[in-house]
Amino acid sequence: MAAPLPPAPFGPAALRDRFAKLRAQLEPNPFGPRLYVESLETSDRLRGEIYAQVDHPFPQVREALGHAEHWSQILILHLNVKYCRATNELPQMLDVSLGRKFDQPLEDAHWVRFTYRPTRASDDYLRVELSAPTGPMGTHDYLIAVEAAPIDTNQSLVHLTYSYAYDTSAWLAMKVYLITLGRDKVGFSVIGTEASGQPKYVEGVRGVVERNIMRYYLAIDAYLGTRTLPVTEQDQQMALAWFDATERYARQLHEIDRDVYLKMKEQEMRRQETQPPPKL
Repeated sequence: MAAPLPPAPFGPAALRDRFAKLRAQLEPNPFGPRLYVESLETSDRLRGEIYAQVDHPFPQVREALGHAEHWSQILILHLNVKYCRATNELPQMLDVSLGRKFDQPLEDAHWVRFTYRPTRASDDYLRVELSAPTGPMGTHDYLIAVEAAPIDTNQSLVHLTYSYAYDTSAWLAMKVYLITLGRDKVGFSVIGTEASGQPKYVEGVRGVVERNIMRYYLAIDAYLGTRTLPVTEQDQQMALAWFDATERYARQLHEIDRDVYLKMKEQEMRRQETQPPPKL
């Protein structure tokens, strides 16, 4: 039996302490001192973690991430998210459609209903959780959680967690993916050095979860960076910011051309704004 996943830190002091320890590590970090990626695999669960220093005041971060409807704008930037809309009921839900990396009808995608919970919000700390009991293709117990705390007047710490459990059918599907479409893909954790002297990155299922959590983090960052723009420009500029950010990590994240992505997201965002989700 694999050991259970260790708990993530909670609270502003724990968050700052964890970030300081990551900075003190002797291992090389390809992202510099402002961004750290971790992952963990057990016999039936995957978890990815990102710790980041962002150039946004904490009140802006708290306002941006502390509302379910804002997460609809964040999540839709991910390649595989085809639709996301918050409900008005309590507790609030997010109806999310997951599909392929190209334009796809909603009836052909997988639907996941996340419960949105702001578990703590104060002048110096925020934690929100999105959880879902079931997901596509034998996955279950999804959790997307973010916590944030101020560093100073103009900077904040953000910690993002993305995890899910999987059964035998999901494990088999993942193995097929890893020997076909995913056979040359890598994650972000450096696990050694190639013969050429270049960093050797983690592969396999840890690579999968690290690529996904980085896409979600870059969506948060793109949303934070475009919040002050006029509403008429925000969607397009968010998509541009997200795609350009992923191209900085093209070895891990490049999938489709820029124009294809922007056209697809323009259509999906318009559909998200005008079309209600099916009854789930």
